[in-house]
Amino acid sequence: MSTFFFTRTTRDLLLAGSITFASLMPQGSMADEPAASGGDSRVDLGFTSEEKATFLADMRMMLGSVQGILHGISEEDREAIAQAAKVSGNRMARGTPASIRDKTPPEFKAIGGPMHMTFEEIAIRAETDPLEDITAMTAEAMNQCMACHAKFRVD
Repeated sequence: MSTFFFTRTTRDLLLAGSITFASLMPQGSMADEPAASGGDSRVDLGFTSEEKATFLADMRMMLGSVQGILHGISEEDREAIAQAAKVSGNRMARGTPASIRDKTPPEFKAIGGPMHMTFEEIAIRAETDPLEDITAMTAEAMNQCMACHAKFRVD
């Protein structure tokens, strides 16, 4: 079993990322929506069941990348950080089926494009940058995740 150890600076950066996220959440966001009432005002992307399965698999891969990056940081394993980040970088974006790309609105792409670029940048910077900086970039990636999940849904 792994034990996660974060330096004081890393913990402070994670907290700062959480605070940043909280300030970015729009009023009436998914965190404020009553789940049982059906009051979900997020935009449905209108995918077919096959597109939905592909899209959600990609979302799980991105979450796995974040987990892999954080684990790499905790182990000070720069190669693991880079490999985890590359999974969700530009290769993933280029591999998105055209039918999914065609259904995503510009507001979605405005979040998704920079998100994939953040993963690319993490992969590159993992080689030499301080791990605290990589942690901060990962927190920014999570802010992008949360902003997207607050605005969009897949039914």
